[in-house]
Amino acid sequence: MESKIIEGLAFALPALVTGGVAYFMFSAFLERDDKEKQFQALVNKKRDSLPTKLQAYERLLLFCERLNPAKLLLRVNPIGDDVNSYTHLLIANIEQEYEHNLVQQIYVHENAWKAIIGSKLSIINKIRTLAETSENAKELRDNLLIDYSQIESPTETAIAIIKQEVKKLI
Repeated sequence: MESKIIEGLAFALPALVTGGVAYFMFSAFLERDDKEKQFQALVNKKRDSLPTKLQAYERLLLFCERLNPAKLLLRVNPIGDDVNSYTHLLIANIEQEYEHNLVQQIYVHENAWKAIIGSKLSIINKIRTLAETSENAKELRDNLLIDYSQIESPTETAIAIIKQEVKKLI
């Protein structure tokens, strides 16, 4: 009887060891296959979203160019001599451009969006500050052009950050 038990174990033990090894190898294979599928899904997701992100950065770069005071002042001419109406016209133009590009924040890095907001607010504050000391719209326009010819526009900083973020994507 003991010999039959030993003989049974002699047959069962190799089968159990072989079954255990096969189980662990198969589970490792399935785990590796799942990770590979997840990686491929991530690669496909990034590949599919890249054009959308690049387009968002392009639009924000264009927004910065349109927000640049030298280009803004060339595009938005004063209607009359009133400095307050010209100030409101400039700020309304900036806000309209901003609202048109507001949704792009979904696709861009937080640092780029903060730079955009910072440059927008900085330019609006500069317009308001110079409007207080200007007597008419032409003087405000001249003061803005002179001021921004002496210092770097905040939009240049935002453009540099946008370019850095795009380089990281590509």
